[in-house]
Amino acid sequence: MKIQTNHKNLEARDLSIRYLLLRFPPRVVLFTKRTRAMSSEDTEKTTTSKKSAFDAETASLLVKELRGAFGSGKTRSYQWRVSQLNALMKLVVDREQEIVDALRNDLAKPPLETVAYEIAMLKNSCKVALKELKHWMIPEKVKTSIATFPSSAEIVSEPLGVVLVISAWNYPFLLSLDPVIGAIAAGNAVVLKPSEISPATSSLLAKLLGDYLDISCIRVVEGGVDETSALLQQKWDKIFYTGNGRVARVVMAAAAKHLTPVLLELGGKSPVVVDSNINLKVATRRLIAGKWGCNNGQACISPDYVITTKDCAPKLVDALKTELEKFYGKNPLESKDLSRIVNSNHFNRLTKLLDDDKVSGKIVYGGEKDESLLKISPTVLLDVPRDSLIMSEEIFGPLLPILTVDKVEESFDVINSGPKPLAAYIFTSNKKLKEQFVTNISAGGVVVNDTSLHLAVHSLPFGGVGESGVGAYHGKFSFDAFSHKKAVLYRSFFGDAAIRYPPYTNTKMRLLKALIGGGILGIIRALFGWS
Repeated sequence: MKIQTNHKNLEARDLSIRYLLLRFPPRVVLFTKRTRAMSSEDTEKTTTSKKSAFDAETASLLVKELRGAFGSGKTRSYQWRVSQLNALMKLVVDREQEIVDALRNDLAKPPLETVAYEIAMLKNSCKVALKELKHWMIPEKVKTSIATFPSSAEIVSEPLGVVLVISAWNYPFLLSLDPVIGAIAAGNAVVLKPSEISPATSSLLAKLLGDYLDISCIRVVEGGVDETSALLQQKWDKIFYTGNGRVARVVMAAAAKHLTPVLLELGGKSPVVVDSNINLKVATRRLIAGKWGCNNGQACISPDYVITTKDCAPKLVDALKTELEKFYGKNPLESKDLSRIVNSNHFNRLTKLLDDDKVSGKIVYGGEKDESLLKISPTVLLDVPRDSLIMSEEIFGPLLPILTVDKVEESFDVINSGPKPLAAYIFTSNKKLKEQFVTNISAGGVVVNDTSLHLAVHSLPFGGVGESGVGAYHGKFSFDAFSHKKAVLYRSFFGDAAIRYPPYTNTKMRLLKALIGGGILGIIRALFGWS
């Protein structure tokens, strides 16, 4: 859940990368990193160890081994896929508290958000895959044409092979394992690269996947820029990346060298249009839940800015103030229900957005900061200039600018003047306005009268469009994302038509044209030589 900016899953940031301990159980299980206080002697040893621990050569050996496991046919069986999905479900159930603790460590994420938006959603993905997998794997029968008569045809879903999943830090558990569910369901061997920006979750994932899943086919590689670069030098059968647009370009360029297909889950400035004459209290609460109740704005589908009319804006601001105080108290920096900013780099980036001369005087609520705690309170800004810094990039944090227009329909032009977002939201009771919004706004997904909830509907594809992403997943779409749809045509030795073979005559030409045209009367005319 990621575009243009340096926020989500910034693999190329100058972040300290703690040293890696490469463990070699039988068949090389996991590549993990260890975080602890080290002496200068340890550090020197670690530097040497790291260079030999996971480089391009090691990555190549890893891929080679996984290709051998995939080539054995092991992952193709229904039984193997189900066993791994059940193991993932067991992992989530058994280790729920450890998962909650890791996310609390990485992001100060409230346990309810972890349980609701990461654990419960992952369980649901597993349940859907387990329930539907047999049906997904059945070849799809399709019609054939008269040109191939007699024949039958079907579409066979086959696994792509060995795939790489590079996940993000903001929902480090869900965004790591949800794509892995699709890859396993489709019958692939998988390498997962968690984000080093959420080290506690990354370490836990490496441990748990090694304990619960089939390590001959599913691996975890921890680390930062160097490890990711080593992985991207390899030939994969698909790369799934969740993050920002800048790194996505690096991933896509690396994939292009091997003609590897990619699925990119990015982001953008997801707009919210607020119409007048609505239940403003309900709309405001749902807006808050999608903005600050989802990792304090650090989510790819988080509302990025609001557009409303000049008349409605003061009422909206008052409603936001009232509901935000109810939810997070008079001193939100002390609230345990708000995630912290992930690190100092992002804290400084968000501070820079607030300190911009064009918007520093536009704060109508919030704006408090505590750098020692990496906390920024929910902040609302009114009448923000469209050429300000905060409107030039994805915010990915607890800041919410409000733009005003004379007529709500003018919001369409504002939205369409920028890159296509991952999500777009509208609150309105006007049926015509709903239809116009759905028709005229191009986004990865659209929600009417709520925010973010489309993510939880497994029958809907989740993905971006344009700069907000390439491809989609969730439910059956995840299975399809990691499958090749193989066309298969079956024929018998009966009905071998001479028309296909030389010598080519005028009669054969007429009959061939009629067959291509598909009309019975045309075929009869051709057979009798009629024009």
